[in-house]
Amino acid sequence: MKQLSPAELKAYDGSDPEKPIYVAVRGSIYDVTTGKSFYGPGGAYAVFAGKDASRALAKMSKDESDVVPDLGGLTDKEIGVLADWERKFQAKYPVVGTVSSN
Repeated sequence: MKQLSPAELKAYDGSDPEKPIYVAVRGSIYDVTTGKSFYGPGGAYAVFAGKDASRALAKMSKDESDVVPDLGGLTDKEIGVLADWERKFQAKYPVVGTVSSN
């Protein structure tokens, strides 16, 4: 299992075709390369690639300012939405590591 800083995670945003595409949810990093059409450059969810998308998933937002790991101030409903997304990621994509806190 890898441990990547947020800055290191950015290198896995799909811009380098030699590297896998990673999306983090609640600090767990998923290899979403098989979903390249969604998460790769030009894909509907490309904004999440190379980042921890927890807040954006909880809010069902593709706004760049929401693509952060901070869950502060989310409603119970949004936390539930995030849990649903997390289950989908766990079922579909392998976990390859975690995001370090620095």
